[in-house]
Amino acid sequence: MSAENPYKQLGINEDATFEEIQAARSRLTAEYSSDPKRQETIETAYDAILMERLRMRQEGKIKVPEGIRFAERLTQAPASTPPAAVKQSTAWLQGLIDTPTRADVLWPAGVFLALAAVSFYSPPVASLTLALGVITSLYFLTRKENKLGRAVLMSLLGLTAGLALGAAVNALLQTQFPNIPLATQTIAAGITFVILWLVTSFLK
Repeated sequence: MSAENPYKQLGINEDATFEEIQAARSRLTAEYSSDPKRQETIETAYDAILMERLRMRQEGKIKVPEGIRFAERLTQAPASTPPAAVKQSTAWLQGLIDTPTRADVLWPAGVFLALAAVSFYSPPVASLTLALGVITSLYFLTRKENKLGRAVLMSLLGLTAGLALGAAVNALLQTQFPNIPLATQTIAAGITFVILWLVTSFLK
Protein backbone atom coordinates (compact mmCIF):
# COMPACT_ATOMS: atom_id res chain seq x y z
CA MET A 1 0.00 0.00 0.00
CA SER A 2 1.14 3.55 -0.61
CA ALA A 3 1.83 6.08 2.10
CA GLU A 4 -1.62 7.49 1.50
CA ASN A 5 -3.45 4.40 2.59
CA PRO A 6 -6.95 4.49 1.05
CA TYR A 7 -8.34 2.53 4.00
CA LYS A 8 -7.05 5.15 6.42
CA GLN A 9 -8.43 7.88 4.18
CA LEU A 10 -11.86 6.33 4.58
CA GLY A 11 -11.24 5.59 8.27
CA ILE A 12 -11.71 1.82 8.02
CA ASN A 13 -9.64 -1.33 8.55
CA GLU A 14 -8.12 -3.29 5.70
CA ASP A 15 -10.40 -6.24 6.46
CA ALA A 16 -13.53 -4.08 6.31
CA THR A 17 -16.53 -5.57 4.56
CA PHE A 18 -17.94 -4.09 1.42
CA GLU A 19 -20.89 -2.70 3.40
CA GLU A 20 -18.49 -0.94 5.78
CA ILE A 21 -16.56 0.51 2.85
CA GLN A 22 -19.74 1.87 1.31
CA ALA A 23 -20.97 3.24 4.63
CA ALA A 24 -17.66 5.06 5.22
CA ARG A 25 -17.72 6.52 1.75
CA SER A 26 -21.33 7.74 2.14
CA ARG A 27 -20.63 9.22 5.57
CA LEU A 28 -17.53 11.11 4.42
CA THR A 29 -19.17 12.32 1.21
CA ALA A 30 -22.03 13.79 3.22
CA GLU A 31 -19.64 15.26 5.80
CA TYR A 32 -17.50 17.01 3.18
CA SER A 33 -20.31 17.88 0.76
CA SER A 34 -19.04 21.46 0.51
CA ASP A 35 -15.41 20.45 -0.12
CA PRO A 36 -15.04 19.21 -3.73
CA LYS A 37 -11.34 18.51 -3.31
CA ARG A 38 -11.90 16.31 -0.25
CA GLN A 39 -14.75 14.54 -2.03
CA GLU A 40 -12.42 13.76 -4.93
CA THR A 41 -9.92 12.27 -2.44
CA ILE A 42 -12.66 10.13 -0.93
CA GLU A 43 -13.76 8.85 -4.35
CA THR A 44 -10.15 8.10 -5.31
CA ALA A 45 -9.62 6.12 -2.10
CA TYR A 46 -12.88 4.25 -2.62
CA ASP A 47 -11.96 3.34 -6.22
CA ALA A 48 -8.48 2.25 -5.10
CA ILE A 49 -9.97 -0.10 -2.53
CA LEU A 50 -12.37 -1.58 -5.05
CA MET A 51 -9.58 -2.06 -7.58
CA GLU A 52 -7.45 -3.77 -4.97
CA ARG A 53 -10.34 -6.04 -3.99
CA LEU A 54 -10.88 -6.88 -7.66
CA ARG A 55 -7.22 -7.78 -8.11
CA MET A 56 -7.29 -9.95 -4.99
CA ARG A 57 -10.44 -11.63 -6.20
CA GLN A 58 -8.88 -12.39 -9.58
CA GLU A 59 -5.88 -13.88 -7.79
CA GLY A 60 -8.25 -16.04 -5.71
CA LYS A 61 -7.22 -14.45 -2.42
CA ILE A 62 -10.72 -13.27 -1.48
CA LYS A 63 -14.26 -13.79 -2.56
CA VAL A 64 -15.95 -10.50 -3.17
CA PRO A 65 -19.75 -10.37 -2.92
CA GLU A 66 -21.52 -10.27 -6.27
CA GLY A 67 -23.17 -6.99 -5.27
CA ILE A 68 -19.88 -5.10 -5.68
CA ARG A 69 -19.62 -2.99 -8.83
CA PHE A 70 -16.06 -1.97 -9.60
CA ALA A 71 -15.12 1.36 -10.98
CA GLU A 72 -14.42 0.16 -14.52
CA ARG A 73 -17.72 -1.68 -14.60
CA LEU A 74 -19.91 1.21 -13.58
CA THR A 75 -22.51 1.89 -16.21
CA GLN A 76 -25.19 4.44 -16.25
CA ALA A 77 -28.60 2.97 -15.67
CA PRO A 78 -30.64 3.05 -18.85
CA ALA A 79 -33.17 5.79 -18.94
CA SER A 80 -36.66 4.63 -18.30
CA THR A 81 -38.64 4.06 -21.43
CA PRO A 82 -40.98 6.97 -21.96
CA PRO A 83 -44.66 6.18 -22.10
CA ALA A 84 -45.85 5.10 -25.50
CA ALA A 85 -46.74 8.19 -27.46
CA VAL A 86 -50.36 8.62 -28.33
CA LYS A 87 -50.85 7.37 -31.86
CA GLN A 88 -50.98 10.24 -34.27
CA SER A 89 -53.35 10.36 -37.15
CA THR A 90 -51.97 8.95 -40.34
CA ALA A 91 -50.32 11.41 -42.70
CA TRP A 92 -53.15 11.35 -45.20
CA LEU A 93 -55.73 12.03 -42.52
CA GLN A 94 -53.71 14.93 -41.10
CA GLY A 95 -53.52 16.37 -44.58
CA LEU A 96 -57.29 16.05 -44.94
CA ILE A 97 -58.61 17.45 -41.66
CA ASP A 98 -58.69 21.21 -41.22
CA THR A 99 -58.89 23.35 -38.08
CA PRO A 100 -61.24 26.06 -39.28
CA THR A 101 -61.57 29.57 -37.96
CA ARG A 102 -64.94 30.82 -36.81
CA ALA A 103 -65.44 32.59 -40.12
CA ASP A 104 -64.59 29.40 -42.03
CA VAL A 105 -67.46 27.70 -40.24
CA LEU A 106 -70.06 30.48 -40.13
CA TRP A 107 -69.86 31.78 -43.70
CA PRO A 108 -70.51 28.41 -45.39
CA ALA A 109 -73.14 27.63 -42.74
CA GLY A 110 -75.02 30.81 -43.62
CA VAL A 111 -74.93 30.12 -47.36
CA PHE A 112 -75.98 26.48 -47.04
CA LEU A 113 -78.73 27.43 -44.58
CA ALA A 114 -80.10 29.93 -47.07
CA LEU A 115 -80.01 27.35 -49.88
CA ALA A 116 -81.74 24.80 -47.63
CA ALA A 117 -84.48 27.34 -46.85
CA VAL A 118 -85.05 28.02 -50.54
CA SER A 119 -85.15 24.29 -51.23
CA PHE A 120 -87.64 23.77 -48.39
CA TYR A 121 -90.04 26.48 -49.48
CA SER A 122 -89.69 25.72 -53.21
CA PRO A 123 -89.12 21.95 -53.67
CA PRO A 124 -89.13 22.20 -57.50
CA VAL A 125 -85.90 24.22 -57.37
CA ALA A 126 -84.13 21.71 -55.09
CA SER A 127 -81.92 20.54 -57.95
CA LEU A 128 -80.88 24.12 -58.65
CA THR A 129 -80.08 24.78 -55.00
CA LEU A 130 -78.00 21.58 -54.89
CA ALA A 131 -75.98 22.81 -57.86
CA LEU A 132 -75.47 26.12 -56.09
CA GLY A 133 -74.43 24.19 -52.98
CA VAL A 134 -71.74 22.33 -54.92
CA ILE A 135 -70.50 25.62 -56.37
CA THR A 136 -70.41 27.09 -52.86
CA SER A 137 -68.40 24.12 -51.61
CA LEU A 138 -65.99 24.47 -54.54
CA TYR A 139 -65.49 28.15 -53.78
CA PHE A 140 -64.73 27.76 -50.08
CA LEU A 141 -62.52 24.68 -50.53
CA THR A 142 -60.53 26.29 -53.35
CA ARG A 143 -60.10 29.47 -51.29
CA LYS A 144 -58.51 27.41 -48.48
CA GLU A 145 -55.88 25.43 -50.37
CA ASN A 146 -56.04 26.84 -53.89
CA LYS A 147 -56.37 23.28 -55.25
CA LEU A 148 -59.28 23.17 -57.66
CA GLY A 149 -58.97 19.47 -58.50
CA ARG A 150 -59.11 18.46 -54.87
CA ALA A 151 -61.98 20.86 -54.22
CA VAL A 152 -63.98 19.33 -57.09
CA LEU A 153 -63.34 15.82 -55.79
CA MET A 154 -64.32 16.67 -52.21
CA SER A 155 -67.45 18.52 -53.33
CA LEU A 156 -68.60 15.68 -55.57
CA LEU A 157 -67.97 13.16 -52.80
CA GLY A 158 -69.99 15.32 -50.41
CA LEU A 159 -72.82 15.61 -52.95
CA THR A 160 -72.86 11.86 -53.56
CA ALA A 161 -72.80 11.02 -49.86
CA GLY A 162 -75.53 13.56 -49.14
CA LEU A 163 -77.85 12.27 -51.87
CA ALA A 164 -77.29 8.65 -50.85
CA LEU A 165 -77.89 9.39 -47.18
CA GLY A 166 -80.88 11.57 -48.04
CA ALA A 167 -82.46 8.77 -50.09
CA ALA A 168 -81.91 6.31 -47.23
CA VAL A 169 -83.42 8.70 -44.67
CA ASN A 170 -86.35 9.43 -46.96
CA ALA A 171 -87.05 5.70 -47.43
CA LEU A 172 -86.93 5.20 -43.68
CA LEU A 173 -89.33 8.08 -43.09
CA GLN A 174 -91.71 6.79 -45.73
CA THR A 175 -91.73 3.42 -43.95
CA GLN A 176 -92.33 4.93 -40.52
CA PHE A 177 -94.83 7.60 -41.62
CA PRO A 178 -96.58 6.27 -44.73
CA ASN A 179 -99.57 8.60 -44.38
CA ILE A 180 -97.52 11.80 -44.20
CA PRO A 181 -96.50 13.26 -47.56
CA LEU A 182 -92.79 13.99 -47.64
CA ALA A 183 -90.85 15.91 -50.27
CA THR A 184 -88.05 13.54 -51.24
CA GLN A 185 -85.99 16.22 -52.93
CA THR A 186 -86.25 18.56 -49.95
CA ILE A 187 -85.05 15.92 -47.48
CA ALA A 188 -82.17 14.85 -49.73
CA ALA A 189 -81.20 18.46 -50.35
CA GLY A 190 -81.23 19.31 -46.63
CA ILE A 191 -79.00 16.37 -45.71
CA THR A 192 -76.70 17.09 -48.65
CA PHE A 193 -76.28 20.71 -47.54
CA VAL A 194 -75.29 19.53 -44.05
CA ILE A 195 -72.67 17.17 -45.48
CA LEU A 196 -71.37 19.81 -47.90
CA TRP A 197 -71.06 22.22 -44.98
CA LEU A 198 -69.06 19.65 -42.98
CA VAL A 199 -66.80 18.99 -45.98
CA THR A 200 -66.34 22.69 -46.67
CA SER A 201 -65.65 23.66 -43.05
CA PHE A 202 -63.61 20.76 -41.69
CA LEU A 203 -61.83 19.33 -44.71
CA LYS A 204 -59.22 20.88 -46.92
